[in-house]
Amino acid sequence: MAGLNQAAVERLRGYLRELKPGARALLIAELERNILRGDNVTGAELILTELRRSFRETGANKSQRIGDHARLFFQPLEPFLVDDAPDHKHRGRVARTALEPIWLWVSNTVMPDEARAFSDQVERALLSSDTDKAEQLARAFQDRAAERMQEAVDAVKGNDKARRQLGVQLGSPRAHEDVQAVITVLKSRDALAMLGMQLPGHIKTLTGASLESVKALLDSPLASNSELFVYALVLVMSRMAAPWQLIRLATKAAGSDDVDRISETPYSLTVSIALAELERMIGELATDLKSGRGIAVSAMLKDVHDAVRGLRTELDMSAETMWGRQLAAIRSEISSLLSGEIELMPGRVRRLMRPRPVKEIGPGSVIDPDEVAEAEALISFVAACRNYAGELAINEVTQRTFSELQQFLDTGTRALLDALRVAGDVERPFRQSQVDAAVRFCAQVFGQEYASLLTKAAEVATHAERKAAAAAARG
Repeated sequence: MAGLNQAAVERLRGYLRELKPGARALLIAELERNILRGDNVTGAELILTELRRSFRETGANKSQRIGDHARLFFQPLEPFLVDDAPDHKHRGRVARTALEPIWLWVSNTVMPDEARAFSDQVERALLSSDTDKAEQLARAFQDRAAERMQEAVDAVKGNDKARRQLGVQLGSPRAHEDVQAVITVLKSRDALAMLGMQLPGHIKTLTGASLESVKALLDSPLASNSELFVYALVLVMSRMAAPWQLIRLATKAAGSDDVDRISETPYSLTVSIALAELERMIGELATDLKSGRGIAVSAMLKDVHDAVRGLRTELDMSAETMWGRQLAAIRSEISSLLSGEIELMPGRVRRLMRPRPVKEIGPGSVIDPDEVAEAEALISFVAACRNYAGELAINEVTQRTFSELQQFLDTGTRALLDALRVAGDVERPFRQSQVDAAVRFCAQVFGQEYASLLTKAAEVATHAERKAAAAAARG
């Protein structure tokens, strides 16, 4: 994918968004397995990012999405949009959820007549399949809107009450900063587009010749403008498989990994951007863990681990520096988040595999397949945590919890087989569903060979019960 231009990457994103949920789930599972095995799947990170976003948008209760005219208006901002809370500060980025309030502000307050005319003209152009005309209309409106928005922002400067009113209107404490970012990107649309055309569509690793060429572009007059520099850096990061590697531009510029020397260069921005991106990833990981849907959380955990390790190993920063303190706080947050999830896992498995008395089992009932899938995903996640425990400060809790799970499965599956062996017709489907769940759990913990042996033992137990029932009937 490194050889693809950005237009091809955008076409891939569009294709992935059109996939049906079942196809998305299968693709996510296969890509995650490949990544965790260490296979070099070109573009896997980009594909997983888009698939995760599609799953979240499908599962969330969202207000009606902005129309085609608004999407055309905001198109230049796409590389700078971030899926995060509007109040989270990201240099050179705007929360995706901030776009709709900004569009309503532009179309209802800043320039209502012009916005209405623009929307009508774009709609007619698109109905005629004239996308070139629609894009021309969008560019002209972007130019006018940037000027009018700047006038509106300048009018509230020095007026705290007016700034607060703007924040209330846009529903964000960062309303002023978000609007200013939109204005800057729209005014710099052509320069940023030119830079984007010269960048690779996807940067697998920022090192060697790739690092040299990207830095040369950023040092050119096109990108080195102080107002545009942060957006140029974010544009580069949007093309990267591993966003944390953006800091290599800083060590290259300083000729050193010493943060004091790095802080004296313009590329010190890359460290702040990388740390903010790591914080965003942790928030995304927390959301996906709470959803219980297992949206490639193990692959995301690997991304978080690699980012923490990269920042710790490629930058020489002590705990007393601002960046050192920020990274230490991030590691503590990761440890708390993961420890809480890891400690939930044995209880979930025990609840599903607990032998039930016959009186608690309804005729023909089975355990909830969704709960089984969630528990299986959590086991897989804890197993992945073992690979990254040292860097993420979760060694003790991971070892203790996994050992507890192994002991429980080893003894618990025997009890389930015994219960299946003597089960009657009413309870047999439930007992069988418990054994089937145990097979899936054991495959994660002990491996597929162990799970196959357990499956055969269950078949023997069922066969023995049926032979006993037949013999009783003949007697």
